[in-house]
Amino acid sequence: MQLTVEDTIQWLKQFNDRLSEQKDYLSQLDRAIGDGDHGINMARGFQQVAEGLDGDFDEVSDVLKKTATTVMSKVGGASGPLYGTAFLKMSMECKGKDVDAAVLADMVEAALGGIKQRGKSEEGEKTMIDVWAPVLGTLQEEDFDAERLKQTAEEAMQKTEDMTATKGRASYFKEKSQGHLDPGAVSSYYLFAELADVIGKGA
Repeated sequence: MQLTVEDTIQWLKQFNDRLSEQKDYLSQLDRAIGDGDHGINMARGFQQVAEGLDGDFDEVSDVLKKTATTVMSKVGGASGPLYGTAFLKMSMECKGKDVDAAVLADMVEAALGGIKQRGKSEEGEKTMIDVWAPVLGTLQEEDFDAERLKQTAEEAMQKTEDMTATKGRASYFKEKSQGHLDPGAVSSYYLFAELADVIGKGA
């Protein structure tokens, strides 16, 4: 597996397309246990990301750094800092490197650490972390493939439905947060599903 600059741009543009398609659904999920703006914020911000990816980039790290700065400035709510931190950590981790499976795992590990630190959250608290952590486990397996990556992300997302939120706006709902998917986990699933798609096409 090798993730090129072109692959990375394709991944982020596909993610933007998915967010655009699903923004109403994401905001509907967020209305149940949050501010109701996750879909709108993410779609608006990543539209800006996609528009900024038409320049020339020397390496994957540069694409991710540009994405990080755009997300931090254009995505509102808690998602901007969290996703922005994730992309920035991934950018730093792969700087000067060719992105193979091992480097990709290191990138997601760095991103996950950044999200935990920024959100002061851990696994099991009904957040995007509950998708990123299992995905990291899959990426660290020697023989993972694109289908397995997507499956892991999807199963992890579904598990957030039964969790009780203890972090962020959703934590105000306590037990009432059960029975709802976490919006950040769903958008994270989209991110990794599109990554799996790009990796699968290159396999």
